Amino acid sequence: MSEPRKKVVEEEKSASTEKKTELANRIANQGKKVANTYQHIEGVLLRSIRWFSSFIDKTLFNTKYSKVVSLVLAIILYLIANLNSGNSLYATTLKSSRDVYDVVVTAKYNSDTFELSGLPESANITLIGDASSVTAAAVSRGTAVVDLEGMTEGSYEVKLTTEGFGENVETRVDPSTAFITLNNKTTQQFDLSYDYINLDKLEAIYSVGTPNFEYTRVNVRASKDTLDTIAFVKALIDVRGQTADFEQDAQLVAYDANGQPVNADIYPNTIHVSVPITSPNKTVPIEIEISGEVPDNQAISSIEMDQQTVTIYGPESVLGQIDKVVVTINASTITKDSTLLRPITLPNGVNSSNINQITVNITLGEGVTKLIEDVRINYRNNVNNYKASQPENKTTTSVNVFGTEENIAGITADDISVYVDMKDAKPGLMEFPLQLETTSSGLVKYTLTEATYQLNVLGEQNPTEESEEGAGVNNG
Repeated sequence: MSEPRKKVVEEEKSASTEKKTELANRIANQGKKVANTYQHIEGVLLRSIRWFSSFIDKTLFNTKYSKVVSLVLAIILYLIANLNSGNSLYATTLKSSRDVYDVVVTAKYNSDTFELSGLPESANITLIGDASSVTAAAVSRGTAVVDLEGMTEGSYEVKLTTEGFGENVETRVDPSTAFITLNNKTTQQFDLSYDYINLDKLEAIYSVGTPNFEYTRVNVRASKDTLDTIAFVKALIDVRGQTADFEQDAQLVAYDANGQPVNADIYPNTIHVSVPITSPNKTVPIEIEISGEVPDNQAISSIEMDQQTVTIYGPESVLGQIDKVVVTINASTITKDSTLLRPITLPNGVNSSNINQITVNITLGEGVTKLIEDVRINYRNNVNNYKASQPENKTTTSVNVFGTEENIAGITADDISVYVDMKDAKPGLMEFPLQLETTSSGLVKYTLTEATYQLNVLGEQNPTEESEEGAGVNNG
C-alpha cells in the first residue's frame, strides 16, 4: 500500500473513534438528566403526600373544622342516596313481559241449572309489568275466567279475563274470546252396572263374586243431548289387595256406547257396595299330549311324571268345564332317554294353579308297526235320520298302530273307533272322510289305511231311536 493511502486510512480510524467517544458522552449525560428528573418528581410527590396527610390530620382532628367536615360528608351521602333513588325510579319505568302457557280456564255460572259447552280448557297468558312483579305473577295460581252470571240458555261470544295474577301486572289472554253454549239441565234415571278395577292387583287364587248394591238405579243430571249419549252408568269397584269379603263406596261414572266417559252429574256420585271374595279351586289330572315322531324308528316306551294332578283356581263357571290339564311334548326332539321340565299350560279363564311345571321322565324303545284289521266303521251326527248303505257292503277298515312291542301288543279292534260324520249328508252317493278316535296316552301312533268311505244315502228316514251313533251304516 502506498504511503499516502496509509495516511488516509489512519485519519479515518481516528475520526471514527472520536465520534464514538462523543456519542457515549452524550448518552451518559442524557441518563444523568433523566435520573435527576425522576428524582425531582419523586421528591415533589413525597412532599405533596406529606402536605396532604398533614392537611387531613389538621382538618379531621381539629375541632375547629369538624363541623364543616361533617356537613360535607352529609351532603355527599345525601347525593349518593338521591342518585340511587333516581336510578331505582328510572328502573321501575322499564317494563318486561312473560308468557305463561296452559293456564286453566274457569267459568262463573250456575252449574246446577246449566250445562256449559264450548269453553276452552286452557289459555295462554302474557304478563306485562316491571320485572319483579312479572316474576311474582308468573308463579302465582292465576286463572283465566269467563263470567256467565245472569246469562240464560243460549249461545254467546264471551270475553276471557284473568284473576289471581296481582294488580301490578297487565294481562293479555290468548284466546281473548270464546263461543260458548248454555243448555238447561234435566234429570233422568239409569240402571246401575259395575266394573272391577285393579283385577291384576288381586291375588290369582281369589275370585270376586257378584256385588250387592245399596240401590240399583241412579239419577243423572245433564242436558238432554248429553243424556241421550249415555249408554250405561257403572260403579267402579277397586279389588286391589282384597283377600276376603269387603265393602266400599264405589265411584259412579257414566259412559257412552263406545265406553268413553260422559261428563254428567250423578246423584249421588258414589254407592255403597258389598263384594264377596272366594277362592274356588278344582283338582284335575295332568295329561301328556305327544306331537311329532321320535327319530330313528324309535318310539316312546313309557312316560312318568312327578305330579299326576294339579289344583287350578278360577271362577266356578270356568272350573266346571275343565276335566284335565294338558302338558305337551314334541317327540321329534327326543333322541334318547330323557328327563324334561315342562310348563303347565292353564286353560282359558283359569287364574292360577298350585304348580307351574312338572318333571317328565321319558324312556325310548324300538318302534314296530302292527296292522289291526276288522275295525268297525260307525257313523255320527245323522241329524236327518237318513238310511244309508255301502255299495260294496263294506263295514270295516284296517288301522296301522306304531309303538314299542310292549305298548301295541294288547291293542285290538275294539280299542279303536273309526267313524264317518253324517251331519252334512244328503240323499245320493256320497264320499265321507274316515275319522279316527282313540283313547291313547300318546305312546302309540294310529294311522288309517284308507282315507275315505262311500255311502249311498237314502231319502227314507230311520226311526228316531236309530238316529244316534250306530255300530254300522248299512241300514238301507
